[in-house]
Amino acid sequence: MALIAVSGHPGCRFEEVARIAAQRLGFDLLSQARIRVLASEEFGADTQIPEKAYPSLVTSILARLATEHHIVYCGLGGELQARHFPGMLRVHVVAPENVRLGNLMLDHRLERTAARKLLLELEAAERAERKVKFGKARATADLFDLVLNAESLTSEQIAELVETAVVSAGLKERGYLSPAAEAQLQFQMRFRLSRYGLVPPANVTLRKKMFANQSEEIFANLLDFYRIPWEYEPRSFPIQYDRDGSVLESFTPDFYLPEFDLYVELTTMKQSHVTKKNRKVRLLRELYPHLNIQVFYQKDFENLIFKYGLAERPVIA
Repeated sequence: MALIAVSGHPGCRFEEVARIAAQRLGFDLLSQARIRVLASEEFGADTQIPEKAYPSLVTSILARLATEHHIVYCGLGGELQARHFPGMLRVHVVAPENVRLGNLMLDHRLERTAARKLLLELEAAERAERKVKFGKARATADLFDLVLNAESLTSEQIAELVETAVVSAGLKERGYLSPAAEAQLQFQMRFRLSRYGLVPPANVTLRKKMFANQSEEIFANLLDFYRIPWEYEPRSFPIQYDRDGSVLESFTPDFYLPEFDLYVELTTMKQSHVTKKNRKVRLLRELYPHLNIQVFYQKDFENLIFKYGLAERPVIA
């Protein structure tokens, strides 16, 4: 696939460059406005996307679109999103302050003093947004493949240079993102989003209990993301009896996935907890050999998803 990430300084009209480049190349254009629409369609219009979740959200959207399109992405931090994809070209548009002031004066019908004030506000807002979303207030030149100066080049001319670079690198000849690569990338991004409780509104399990720890809540959010029905601690199994047949000890697995007839027990990295749980699971398997149960560390969530083919499910309704 080809992913052209176009960004620039405020007042450089880099959005116009992205639009023209997408038209010339025949690529799909993903803008900030379209991201908001797609996020609203998936999570609901009233859902607030945390700033720190934004990069993972954009990468998830890009991965879905990239299975059917080459893409021009116009948005803050596009050069960072692009690193997840093969066939990337990271473009940054710059210009001297007087050029950017002139553009703002024309685009917003402002006097020079008002345009200067607006430029300072846009620059401050961009630094603040980049800082909260990506951890750094500024992007350095080494993050880009092309840095183009709009002082003497029009948006059309810059877009033509971008097209030339795309053709020269053979990016248009690349195939789209494979389903397997998308599934892998979707898992990584959606696992990160699940930490913020961001799940599609349909087919979400109603929360009837408080979870014992954060790992269980993250895992539940992840299952919701993949639209996988689950039950939390649905059943306790006696695993030790006294001489009179009274139950001395029981074991309650954390989750049950009814579609796969699978019990899942999550554990931490603390060895004492691991030893105790391994003992209980061993007794459970001896007494109930027909049960399908797996014990997983948090780091093994991905192995669980792919082992049972859960990532092959459609991630967008």
